[in-house]
Amino acid sequence: MKLKKWLALALALTLTASLAACSEAPSGGDASPSPSGSASAESDLAYIQDKGTLVVAITDFAPMDYQDANGEWIGFDADMARAVAEKLGVEVQFQVIEWDSKLLELNSKKIDCAWNGMTLTNEVLSSMECTNAYATNGQVVVMNKDALDRYADEESLKDLSFAVESGSAGEETAADKGFKANAVSSQADALMEVAAGTSDACIIDLLMATAMTGEGTGYPDLAYGLQLTTEEYGIGFRKGSDAAAKVNEALKELYDDGTMQSLAETYGIAGAIIAQ
Repeated sequence: MKLKKWLALALALTLTASLAACSEAPSGGDASPSPSGSASAESDLAYIQDKGTLVVAITDFAPMDYQDANGEWIGFDADMARAVAEKLGVEVQFQVIEWDSKLLELNSKKIDCAWNGMTLTNEVLSSMECTNAYATNGQVVVMNKDALDRYADEESLKDLSFAVESGSAGEETAADKGFKANAVSSQADALMEVAAGTSDACIIDLLMATAMTGEGTGYPDLAYGLQLTTEEYGIGFRKGSDAAAKVNEALKELYDDGTMQSLAETYGIAGAIIAQ
């Protein structure tokens, strides 16, 4: 009887060890699935190409992304996104988002990239897989043109109230400088705050300030003055995404064949383009 019990116990132990061995991944086998938000375990590029769409996160931000009279999204970034999507063999789809939620939208795969005059900040570079920079930019102060002469340095700005886009380089700049700032949904809204007099000034991208303020624009009484930063624009994908490298190849092709420069001239940013 004791012998039977011993044999039964030995068999049970052998079976347990065998099951444990089967559950282990063999050496050199497939890696375990990557955590949510990481594209390192499988091709993000293949995911985009398989579904046939490149979903691009944008906001209303002339001259990079804005709507024409027919409601179609145009602008330097919008037109470049179409050209890049064509090279990837997919259709482009624009998705307007709250800009400060871009990382959450990326990691949940509601969007495939953030491409909207996005400044390559340290936070962006550490949390996204980014392309090479394609344009230069800076954060500038916009206010009523009659007030510019009184605010020629940073110290003079300390008592002003600023409107900034939530989650933007403008908001980060205001915080770094210790300015009083009110976060709004977009840079377009920040301009409206200043025009309405509910904020003394706003901090927005230089390229937008050039296109949207002064004579012949929708804000003829506003102008930009002090430039607070110098920056570069890039495109952000999910961390670990192999799509960023492929888009770098497409950007170089579009630079080399003159498409990038032609679009930059169309939208008035030719001086900001970075060679690829």
